[in-house]
Amino acid sequence: MQVEIKIDPSMTEPKIIVQTASMTDELNDLLRRLSEPEPRFIAGFREGDARLLDRSGILRIYASGGKVLAQTEEGEFSLRQRLYELEPRLRGESFVRISNSEIINLKKVRRFDLSIAGTICVSLSDGSTSYVSRRYIPKIKSVLGL
Repeated sequence: MQVEIKIDPSMTEPKIIVQTASMTDELNDLLRRLSEPEPRFIAGFREGDARLLDRSGILRIYASGGKVLAQTEEGEFSLRQRLYELEPRLRGESFVRISNSEIINLKKVRRFDLSIAGTICVSLSDGSTSYVSRRYIPKIKSVLGL
């Protein structure tokens, strides 16, 4: 499927046009997702290009150097929203905040290491690791049922 985004300052609201030879399962799935209250996509930017990132493909979203970045299996993308703006959009899905500067996708967690006293080490599916800050440990334990 080809995706094209055109920025037009004169537009008052987003407009989506689908051109196709026939309806497919992929298009039906896309229509269903677009009909949801919040689209499942987040706009990510890299090297001057905008990409629609499917939430299910995001490993983690974190703040670093004054920027908010989304780490996916395809690499890192800059986001224009702040973590506090993204957190409500991701609520009700598999995302959970683990520190003031990071939100992780629980579906992309390989394991939680509880052996370090007082902290929790999170290993993600791409091999990267993150740590749950002490302030968020009770919340994570509640989510995990510990």
